[in-house]
Amino acid sequence: MPSRGYFKSKQCVAYMSFRIHKVVSPMAPNVVSVPDDHAHGHSHGGADEKPLEPVQIVWRNVLLFLGLHAAALYGLGLILMYASLNSWLYGVLLCFLSGLGVTAGAHRLWTHRAYKAKLPLRIFLAFCNCMALQNDLYEWARDHRVHHKFAETNADPHNVNRGFFFAHMGWLMARKPRDVIEKGKTVDISDVWADPVVRFQHRFYVPLSALCCFVIPAAIPYYCWTEKWSVCVFGAGFFRYVICLHFTWFVNSAAHLWGNKPYDKTISAVENKWVSAFAIGEGFHNYHHTFPWDYATSELGYKYNFTTFFIDCMAWLGQAYDLKTASSESVQQRKARTGDGSYDHQEELKNHKD
Repeated sequence: MPSRGYFKSKQCVAYMSFRIHKVVSPMAPNVVSVPDDHAHGHSHGGADEKPLEPVQIVWRNVLLFLGLHAAALYGLGLILMYASLNSWLYGVLLCFLSGLGVTAGAHRLWTHRAYKAKLPLRIFLAFCNCMALQNDLYEWARDHRVHHKFAETNADPHNVNRGFFFAHMGWLMARKPRDVIEKGKTVDISDVWADPVVRFQHRFYVPLSALCCFVIPAAIPYYCWTEKWSVCVFGAGFFRYVICLHFTWFVNSAAHLWGNKPYDKTISAVENKWVSAFAIGEGFHNYHHTFPWDYATSELGYKYNFTTFFIDCMAWLGQAYDLKTASSESVQQRKARTGDGSYDHQEELKNHKD
């Protein structure tokens, strides 16, 4: 799910746009239904797929990630030994805020245009996205659209066919394959760049992310309840940052490897409840890759899906609108046509409706 680019220079490249066909839905006000035949380009590896390009390791990035994880482990030790209850609760809050910047912001709003948001909500989500420090909104959306359009091919930035580690985090320690770069130039990202919030964040991303990811999270517990300085920096800073990275990375790895495929058995994306629980709703990945425009990314309501609950709350407050969802009929038809008939999924859906 995250963009690879912590370490590369900013570029503005042209990409292919998502067009949403809206249909008035009787389900709820402010929600629109999208038919199953909505054109949303997906490519998958086949017999004519070229051999995988050898991985070119970027050792600077390897050393940086080793340093980040060492700092995170040190922070974990400090948390276990010294952190107050206030700091534990504060850390959980930071994880939720960081996650929303990725899930409700970079992913469902800016990449997939699954709903629209007014300026105050967009500013809030951009702030949370800076706290997550998984690259700016423009580049995150660009790489994720490439992932969807060329899933499981040589042009997929975190192609799971290269193995768990590469899909999880190894792709961030390697040079982009040529196909990723070339095919990426065919994907329109101009609609994302048109948002002034995105342009502002892109321009000032380095100071904003340093402030939001490390300075503010460390300063609040230090000044508000006199937490130890080392716990603030290495706990609220580095440990929280790294653990949130892994929550996101598991969507690219585990949610493409281990789980069932009730909607489309021909793709690698799966339904993984553990990933959904820790990534606040992003583990319903077989559904998401089948219906990428659906703001809820699932037909199970709020179960393991805090992000959908958050978006619905924002809609109730008038900050989110035009929430797009796949119709129940199209979902059932798609399951019957391409799903694997997963028994556990059908039981879970029945229990949810009951």
